[in-house]
Amino acid sequence: MEDAKQNFDVAIAGGGLVGLTCALALESAGLRVMVIDPLPFESQLASSFDGRSSAISFANMRMLRALGVKKRLGKNIGPINQILVSDGRAPDGLRAGGAGPMLLHFDRDELSGDDEGEPLGWMVENRYMRMALLDEARQRENIVLSPETKIANNTRTDAGWQVKLDNGQQISAQLLVGAEGRNSPLRQQTDIRTHNWGYNQWGVVATIEHELDHQGIAHENFLPTGPFAILPLSGRRSSLVWTEKPASAQYLKTCSEEFFQAELERRFGDFLGKLTPCGPRWAYPLTLMAVEQYTAPGLVLVGDAAHGMHPIAGQGFNAGIRDAAVLADVLADTARAGLDVADATALKTYEQRRRFDNASLLAATDVFVRVFSNDITPIRHLRGLGMGVVDAIGPLRRFFASEAGGGIGPLPNLLRGELP
Repeated sequence: MEDAKQNFDVAIAGGGLVGLTCALALESAGLRVMVIDPLPFESQLASSFDGRSSAISFANMRMLRALGVKKRLGKNIGPINQILVSDGRAPDGLRAGGAGPMLLHFDRDELSGDDEGEPLGWMVENRYMRMALLDEARQRENIVLSPETKIANNTRTDAGWQVKLDNGQQISAQLLVGAEGRNSPLRQQTDIRTHNWGYNQWGVVATIEHELDHQGIAHENFLPTGPFAILPLSGRRSSLVWTEKPASAQYLKTCSEEFFQAELERRFGDFLGKLTPCGPRWAYPLTLMAVEQYTAPGLVLVGDAAHGMHPIAGQGFNAGIRDAAVLADVLADTARAGLDVADATALKTYEQRRRFDNASLLAATDVFVRVFSNDITPIRHLRGLGMGVVDAIGPLRRFFASEAGGGIGPLPNLLRGELP
């Protein structure tokens, strides 16, 4: 019966990238999971839904491989073999005088140990990632998907959560997971406080076809208005993330194709040959959001519901994947010990394991934005010197590459490619 009550270990509010990843991770830990999302899943797969792409670190791709997601991506992913970071002053193109004299170069060939032979990361368009996650989730016996539904009300009792959905269905769950993004309704129902601030920047996102092969090289050119990133997609295509002041970004989103093409070529240069923008353009405000707590009684926050960061280092979805990996480890251990998965000690363990990593990322991205998004001469000289020093010291450069790839420190099982 449609309104029959169903029992779950975990109910996840939010069926986006992080919500579906979390569902797969928790199901792999032996838990029964429901995913609740207000949108039809198919609408999130349309090319017009979201033009963004994600850079997936090599450690996080191990997790997606272990969960069966990577094989479903097929040819829709491309490796990041090198990363070139430069500091520019004027929009004259990456190879036409815009970049400063100091470059920071990361190369996959420098990775060592367990990371040797892996790319620095992988690029995938968000719509293809959603498709792969959704296809895998639909094959899992212990994942129930409930699209086009919202939580109408929820009550916590000694037996767990009693949840009524707006389609009339009633379910019970020991634990609720908020994965609905920065405006998480579940978080807003609690006393968890958030701190938000903006950067007076918007990111213009577009996909660009180009004449020459990008060879898996990602470019990040820092301009006074913010980073101008060219990220290698599958085939001879790149994802463009172009940071501008709000008014300029909104104009670039709606301006004529001829104007956009001319401005693009001026900043992009000709190192990849002829450029052809393909598909629509999007523009998003860039902000930071931090929460004071990751948990409340019977509730856990993951992904952007717990932390929202500037995309300058491409770590937003990566941080959400790591949230899911740690939560799966903690809940698997809790269930094996015969405890309720909403056990308060277990939830605090999750919070402690994720707080430092996420706080460090939030602080690092914030500092990078403030240091690089200006044209103050002394700061420009100092950051150029810092980039040159890091690039000249091989062990330091390799450390940063491994850190960005998620290969530093004790890793949860899924980030090692193992199930919880």
